[in-house]
Amino acid sequence: MPERPGRGTEDERARLHEDFAQLCRIRSVSGEERAIADHATGLLRALGHDVEEDDTASQTGAGSGNLLCRIPGEGTRSVLLCAHLDTVPHVGQVEPVREDGGWVSAGDTILGADNKAALAVLLAAARRYAPAGGGRRPPVGIELLLTASEEVALAGAKAFDCSRLRSDFGYVYDHASPIGEIVMASPTYHRVEAHFKGRPAHAGIRPEDGRSAVLAASLAVAAMPFGRLDAETTTNVGSIHGGVGGTNVVAEHCTILAEARSLSDVKVEAAVAQIVDACHDAANEPRCACDVDIDVQRLFTGYRHAPSEPSVLAAEAALRACGYAPKRIVTGGGSDANALQAQGFACTNLANGTERNHEPTERVSTVALEDMLDVTYALLHELEAARP
Repeated sequence: MPERPGRGTEDERARLHEDFAQLCRIRSVSGEERAIADHATGLLRALGHDVEEDDTASQTGAGSGNLLCRIPGEGTRSVLLCAHLDTVPHVGQVEPVREDGGWVSAGDTILGADNKAALAVLLAAARRYAPAGGGRRPPVGIELLLTASEEVALAGAKAFDCSRLRSDFGYVYDHASPIGEIVMASPTYHRVEAHFKGRPAHAGIRPEDGRSAVLAASLAVAAMPFGRLDAETTTNVGSIHGGVGGTNVVAEHCTILAEARSLSDVKVEAAVAQIVDACHDAANEPRCACDVDIDVQRLFTGYRHAPSEPSVLAAEAALRACGYAPKRIVTGGGSDANALQAQGFACTNLANGTERNHEPTERVSTVALEDMLDVTYALLHELEAARP
């Protein structure tokens, strides 16, 4: 079948699925990205592209650095396309299978479509424009950024030096929702770690001499705001851990990990203050008076696009060209776009049609995987048409 402008060929689609399955089989939990980084680097270099790796691994403990590959275009203009190499933790080998019109995991693991669906699409674009195969240049230049340890509070993208980029703006494909959705706003995210230190005592002989850190932590959690606080703000307690593994000692130590997110800086600061106040109040409770050490970290900063943002308008035009009705949304999740925006580089997160990310039932449909390749090609043609 002859190639349609801005669309993937049948051969490209077949290879896209082969690449995706191969990527899913490569273990790449955050901190263990070396194998997949080497795989991507080897593939890109075999295609004739230059690839640079930064020193993110030494800065963050990631398993590899961030990879940057530049593909020259017909003119001087270029666009950044970004995906992350890592996945959330899982036990066992991922075995992708194709059934009921999509890809799923054959076992109890995640599939890894977050973000290997995007990675496969970007590698497919690199294959089309491969110097080694005599491929033509893309309509505009492409800067491929493949980041490490995105699932660890965007560690790789935060360590990346955006001054290296030549593009005016960029895109990540990292939102598990239907194709056509464009993330216009993403939250600021704080993590709160509270460590309670009480006094140990025999629980059966001298309980009144003890000060239970577990009780203090439990009272703190019970008093914290929890879940969706409003349309822009959420909080959660992810873990509570303490004690000595038995019941006959009043627990001396207990630690809470909590978070607060909001599209509003004022609201997220207020939510964090409520969490911190709950910890202090619990530590001062006479039944379990404890010391408490609290560490609050802003792990990523929120952003909000203007309605006329060039990257948004270009994405909408590309989506329409592929038969999708663009929809502007806000999200409670973060992506590499947060980290790049925080450095002053304009970046937009596009939904890529993956489903139930971070879960054993994770899925990406055949249509979504193929259509994101079409959206990528349409986006390049749209940017070329809009070139001044």
